[in-house]
Amino acid sequence: MQNRLKIFTWHIHGSYLYYLSQGNYDIYIPIKAEKTEGYYGRGETFPFGDNVIEIPANDVRNQEFDIILFQTNNNYLIDQHEILSEQQKELPKVYIEHDPPRQHPTDTKHILDTPDVTLVHVTHFNKLMWDSNRTPTRVIEHGVTALQVTYTGELDKGIVVINNLPARGRLLGLDVFLEAREQVKLDLVGMGTGDLGLGEVLHPQLPEFQSKYRFFFNPIRYTSLGLAVCEAMMMGIPVVGLATTELSAVIDNGYSGFIHTDIHYLIGKMNLLIADPELAKEIGANGREVALKRFNIDRFTKDWEHLFNEVTSAKNKNLIST
Repeated sequence: MQNRLKIFTWHIHGSYLYYLSQGNYDIYIPIKAEKTEGYYGRGETFPFGDNVIEIPANDVRNQEFDIILFQTNNNYLIDQHEILSEQQKELPKVYIEHDPPRQHPTDTKHILDTPDVTLVHVTHFNKLMWDSNRTPTRVIEHGVTALQVTYTGELDKGIVVINNLPARGRLLGLDVFLEAREQVKLDLVGMGTGDLGLGEVLHPQLPEFQSKYRFFFNPIRYTSLGLAVCEAMMMGIPVVGLATTELSAVIDNGYSGFIHTDIHYLIGKMNLLIADPELAKEIGANGREVALKRFNIDRFTKDWEHLFNEVTSAKNKNLIST
């Protein structure tokens, strides 16, 4: 019987780490007293299982792992050299790229330019836009759990879930949100919402909280596909958003949600959903069927298990051949 793989990574995106941890492997994360980026440990927000294991950062180099999993440029350029041993730095390496390129949408080169790391994009849009140089690339689309929370849509308004929207400006659609809010009843939740929103709703409480809203609005211009969108679809909440990045390949306009690049069109559809609760339930149910197939958590974890086994097998073959 094969031993469970030991994956070392940093705690970067809590919700992604939570879904990644649903797989059949153990994930080790470093922790520092200062709780700097990547060194939060398990934290108290997500109900991680026993397979997410904290290690003091200064003891990481004394542990045995099978794979090193990077999630930020800082992890790759700085963190690994500060806390990993030379032997650990020779282990199979995978890099999750969570975002599309920022400097230029098509001409930005990724920091990776090596056949020794597997670069995993979380959407096909991201893979299309990044110049990944010589680095072997894969796409593993999001997976989210199907929660036992029933969509009611009893509130005749929409919900927007974005952290720190006032500070993140046009990229995350601050102006789009403000324009839409003048004509549609919308509530904003998330960290750092300031006077614009209701504040943070912790991830475990978010499904029950948002299930009462008539629809989910995603005003973000340029991003990866947000897990919040996948989670809303999985719950049967109708999604309205901009037909940009990966969302344009997820929503069938008018069937499983509403997407467009015309804000006024979206405003009209949001008000239509407010006026027609039955249509909202129908659109949401269609979106849920899409999510159950495309963002199935079992498919997601199997994709990761397959990749982890593949990179460790390839590394072992190289060691035998040399």
